Amino acid sequence: MARMGGSRRLKALNTPAYWPILRKKYKWAVKPSPGPHPIEASLPLLVVVRDILGLADTAREARKIISEGHIEVDGRIRKNYKYPIGFMDVIRVRTTGDLYRVLPYPVKHMILHPIGEEEAEYKLLRVENKTTVKGGHIQLNLYDGRNVLVKVSDPTKPVEDVYKTLGTVKLSIPKQEILEYYPFEIGNIAIIVGGRNIGRVGKIISYRKGIRKFRSVVTLEDVNGVQFQTSMEYIFVIGKEKPEISLPEGAWK
Repeated sequence: MARMGGSRRLKALNTPAYWPILRKKYKWAVKPSPGPHPIEASLPLLVVVRDILGLADTAREARKIISEGHIEVDGRIRKNYKYPIGFMDVIRVRTTGDLYRVLPYPVKHMILHPIGEEEAEYKLLRVENKTTVKGGHIQLNLYDGRNVLVKVSDPTKPVEDVYKTLGTVKLSIPKQEILEYYPFEIGNIAIIVGGRNIGRVGKIISYRKGIRKFRSVVTLEDVNGVQFQTSMEYIFVIGKEKPEISLPEGAWK
């Protein structure tokens, strides 16, 4: 993956390979602003509007659409054309009502998958880590950079703290209420968010923990019974017996 470094400008030739832009036509590309997703694993909203959704022919037209408030991300209007878009984000085009979820996808790395109104009310977010804050409450630090507070009634026996790193919460948007929790465990369904198997979906059948996440190996089985392996850091649980989000055709039963 291309390194974008700390420069304020970004040459088109240095953009990640999965960006769907005309590198030979443009010298410069829009660099995502700091936000909920790492710059190296996101797309600026302008590229999504112009190059993926095809709502504009030029950067100027795309900036106008965005600045007028026609695009929502996770239930909130975003007017910054550099806003970073990443996995599991829910995008709504207010003028047409079209809804999409950003998903990892083989080879392409990232796609916008059409979804319905009911599914647009929530997103899945992996628990990256958690901390204990004042009062003994638990703060979950999630995949897209946001934090959610889990209040406990008794800090000495926090029965409400059922959440573990690499598990996934189903979060309502934009209210940020936890609706469900899907732990990282054998038998649950996961999608791969990095590495050579990006976008593949499978049931977790075993895992071997190493000293660190990137040294831990997880074995999954896809819809056709084919087993494959990936690093634990690329695992993103999306359900228990079945995926809790719709997926591209053929990805799962």
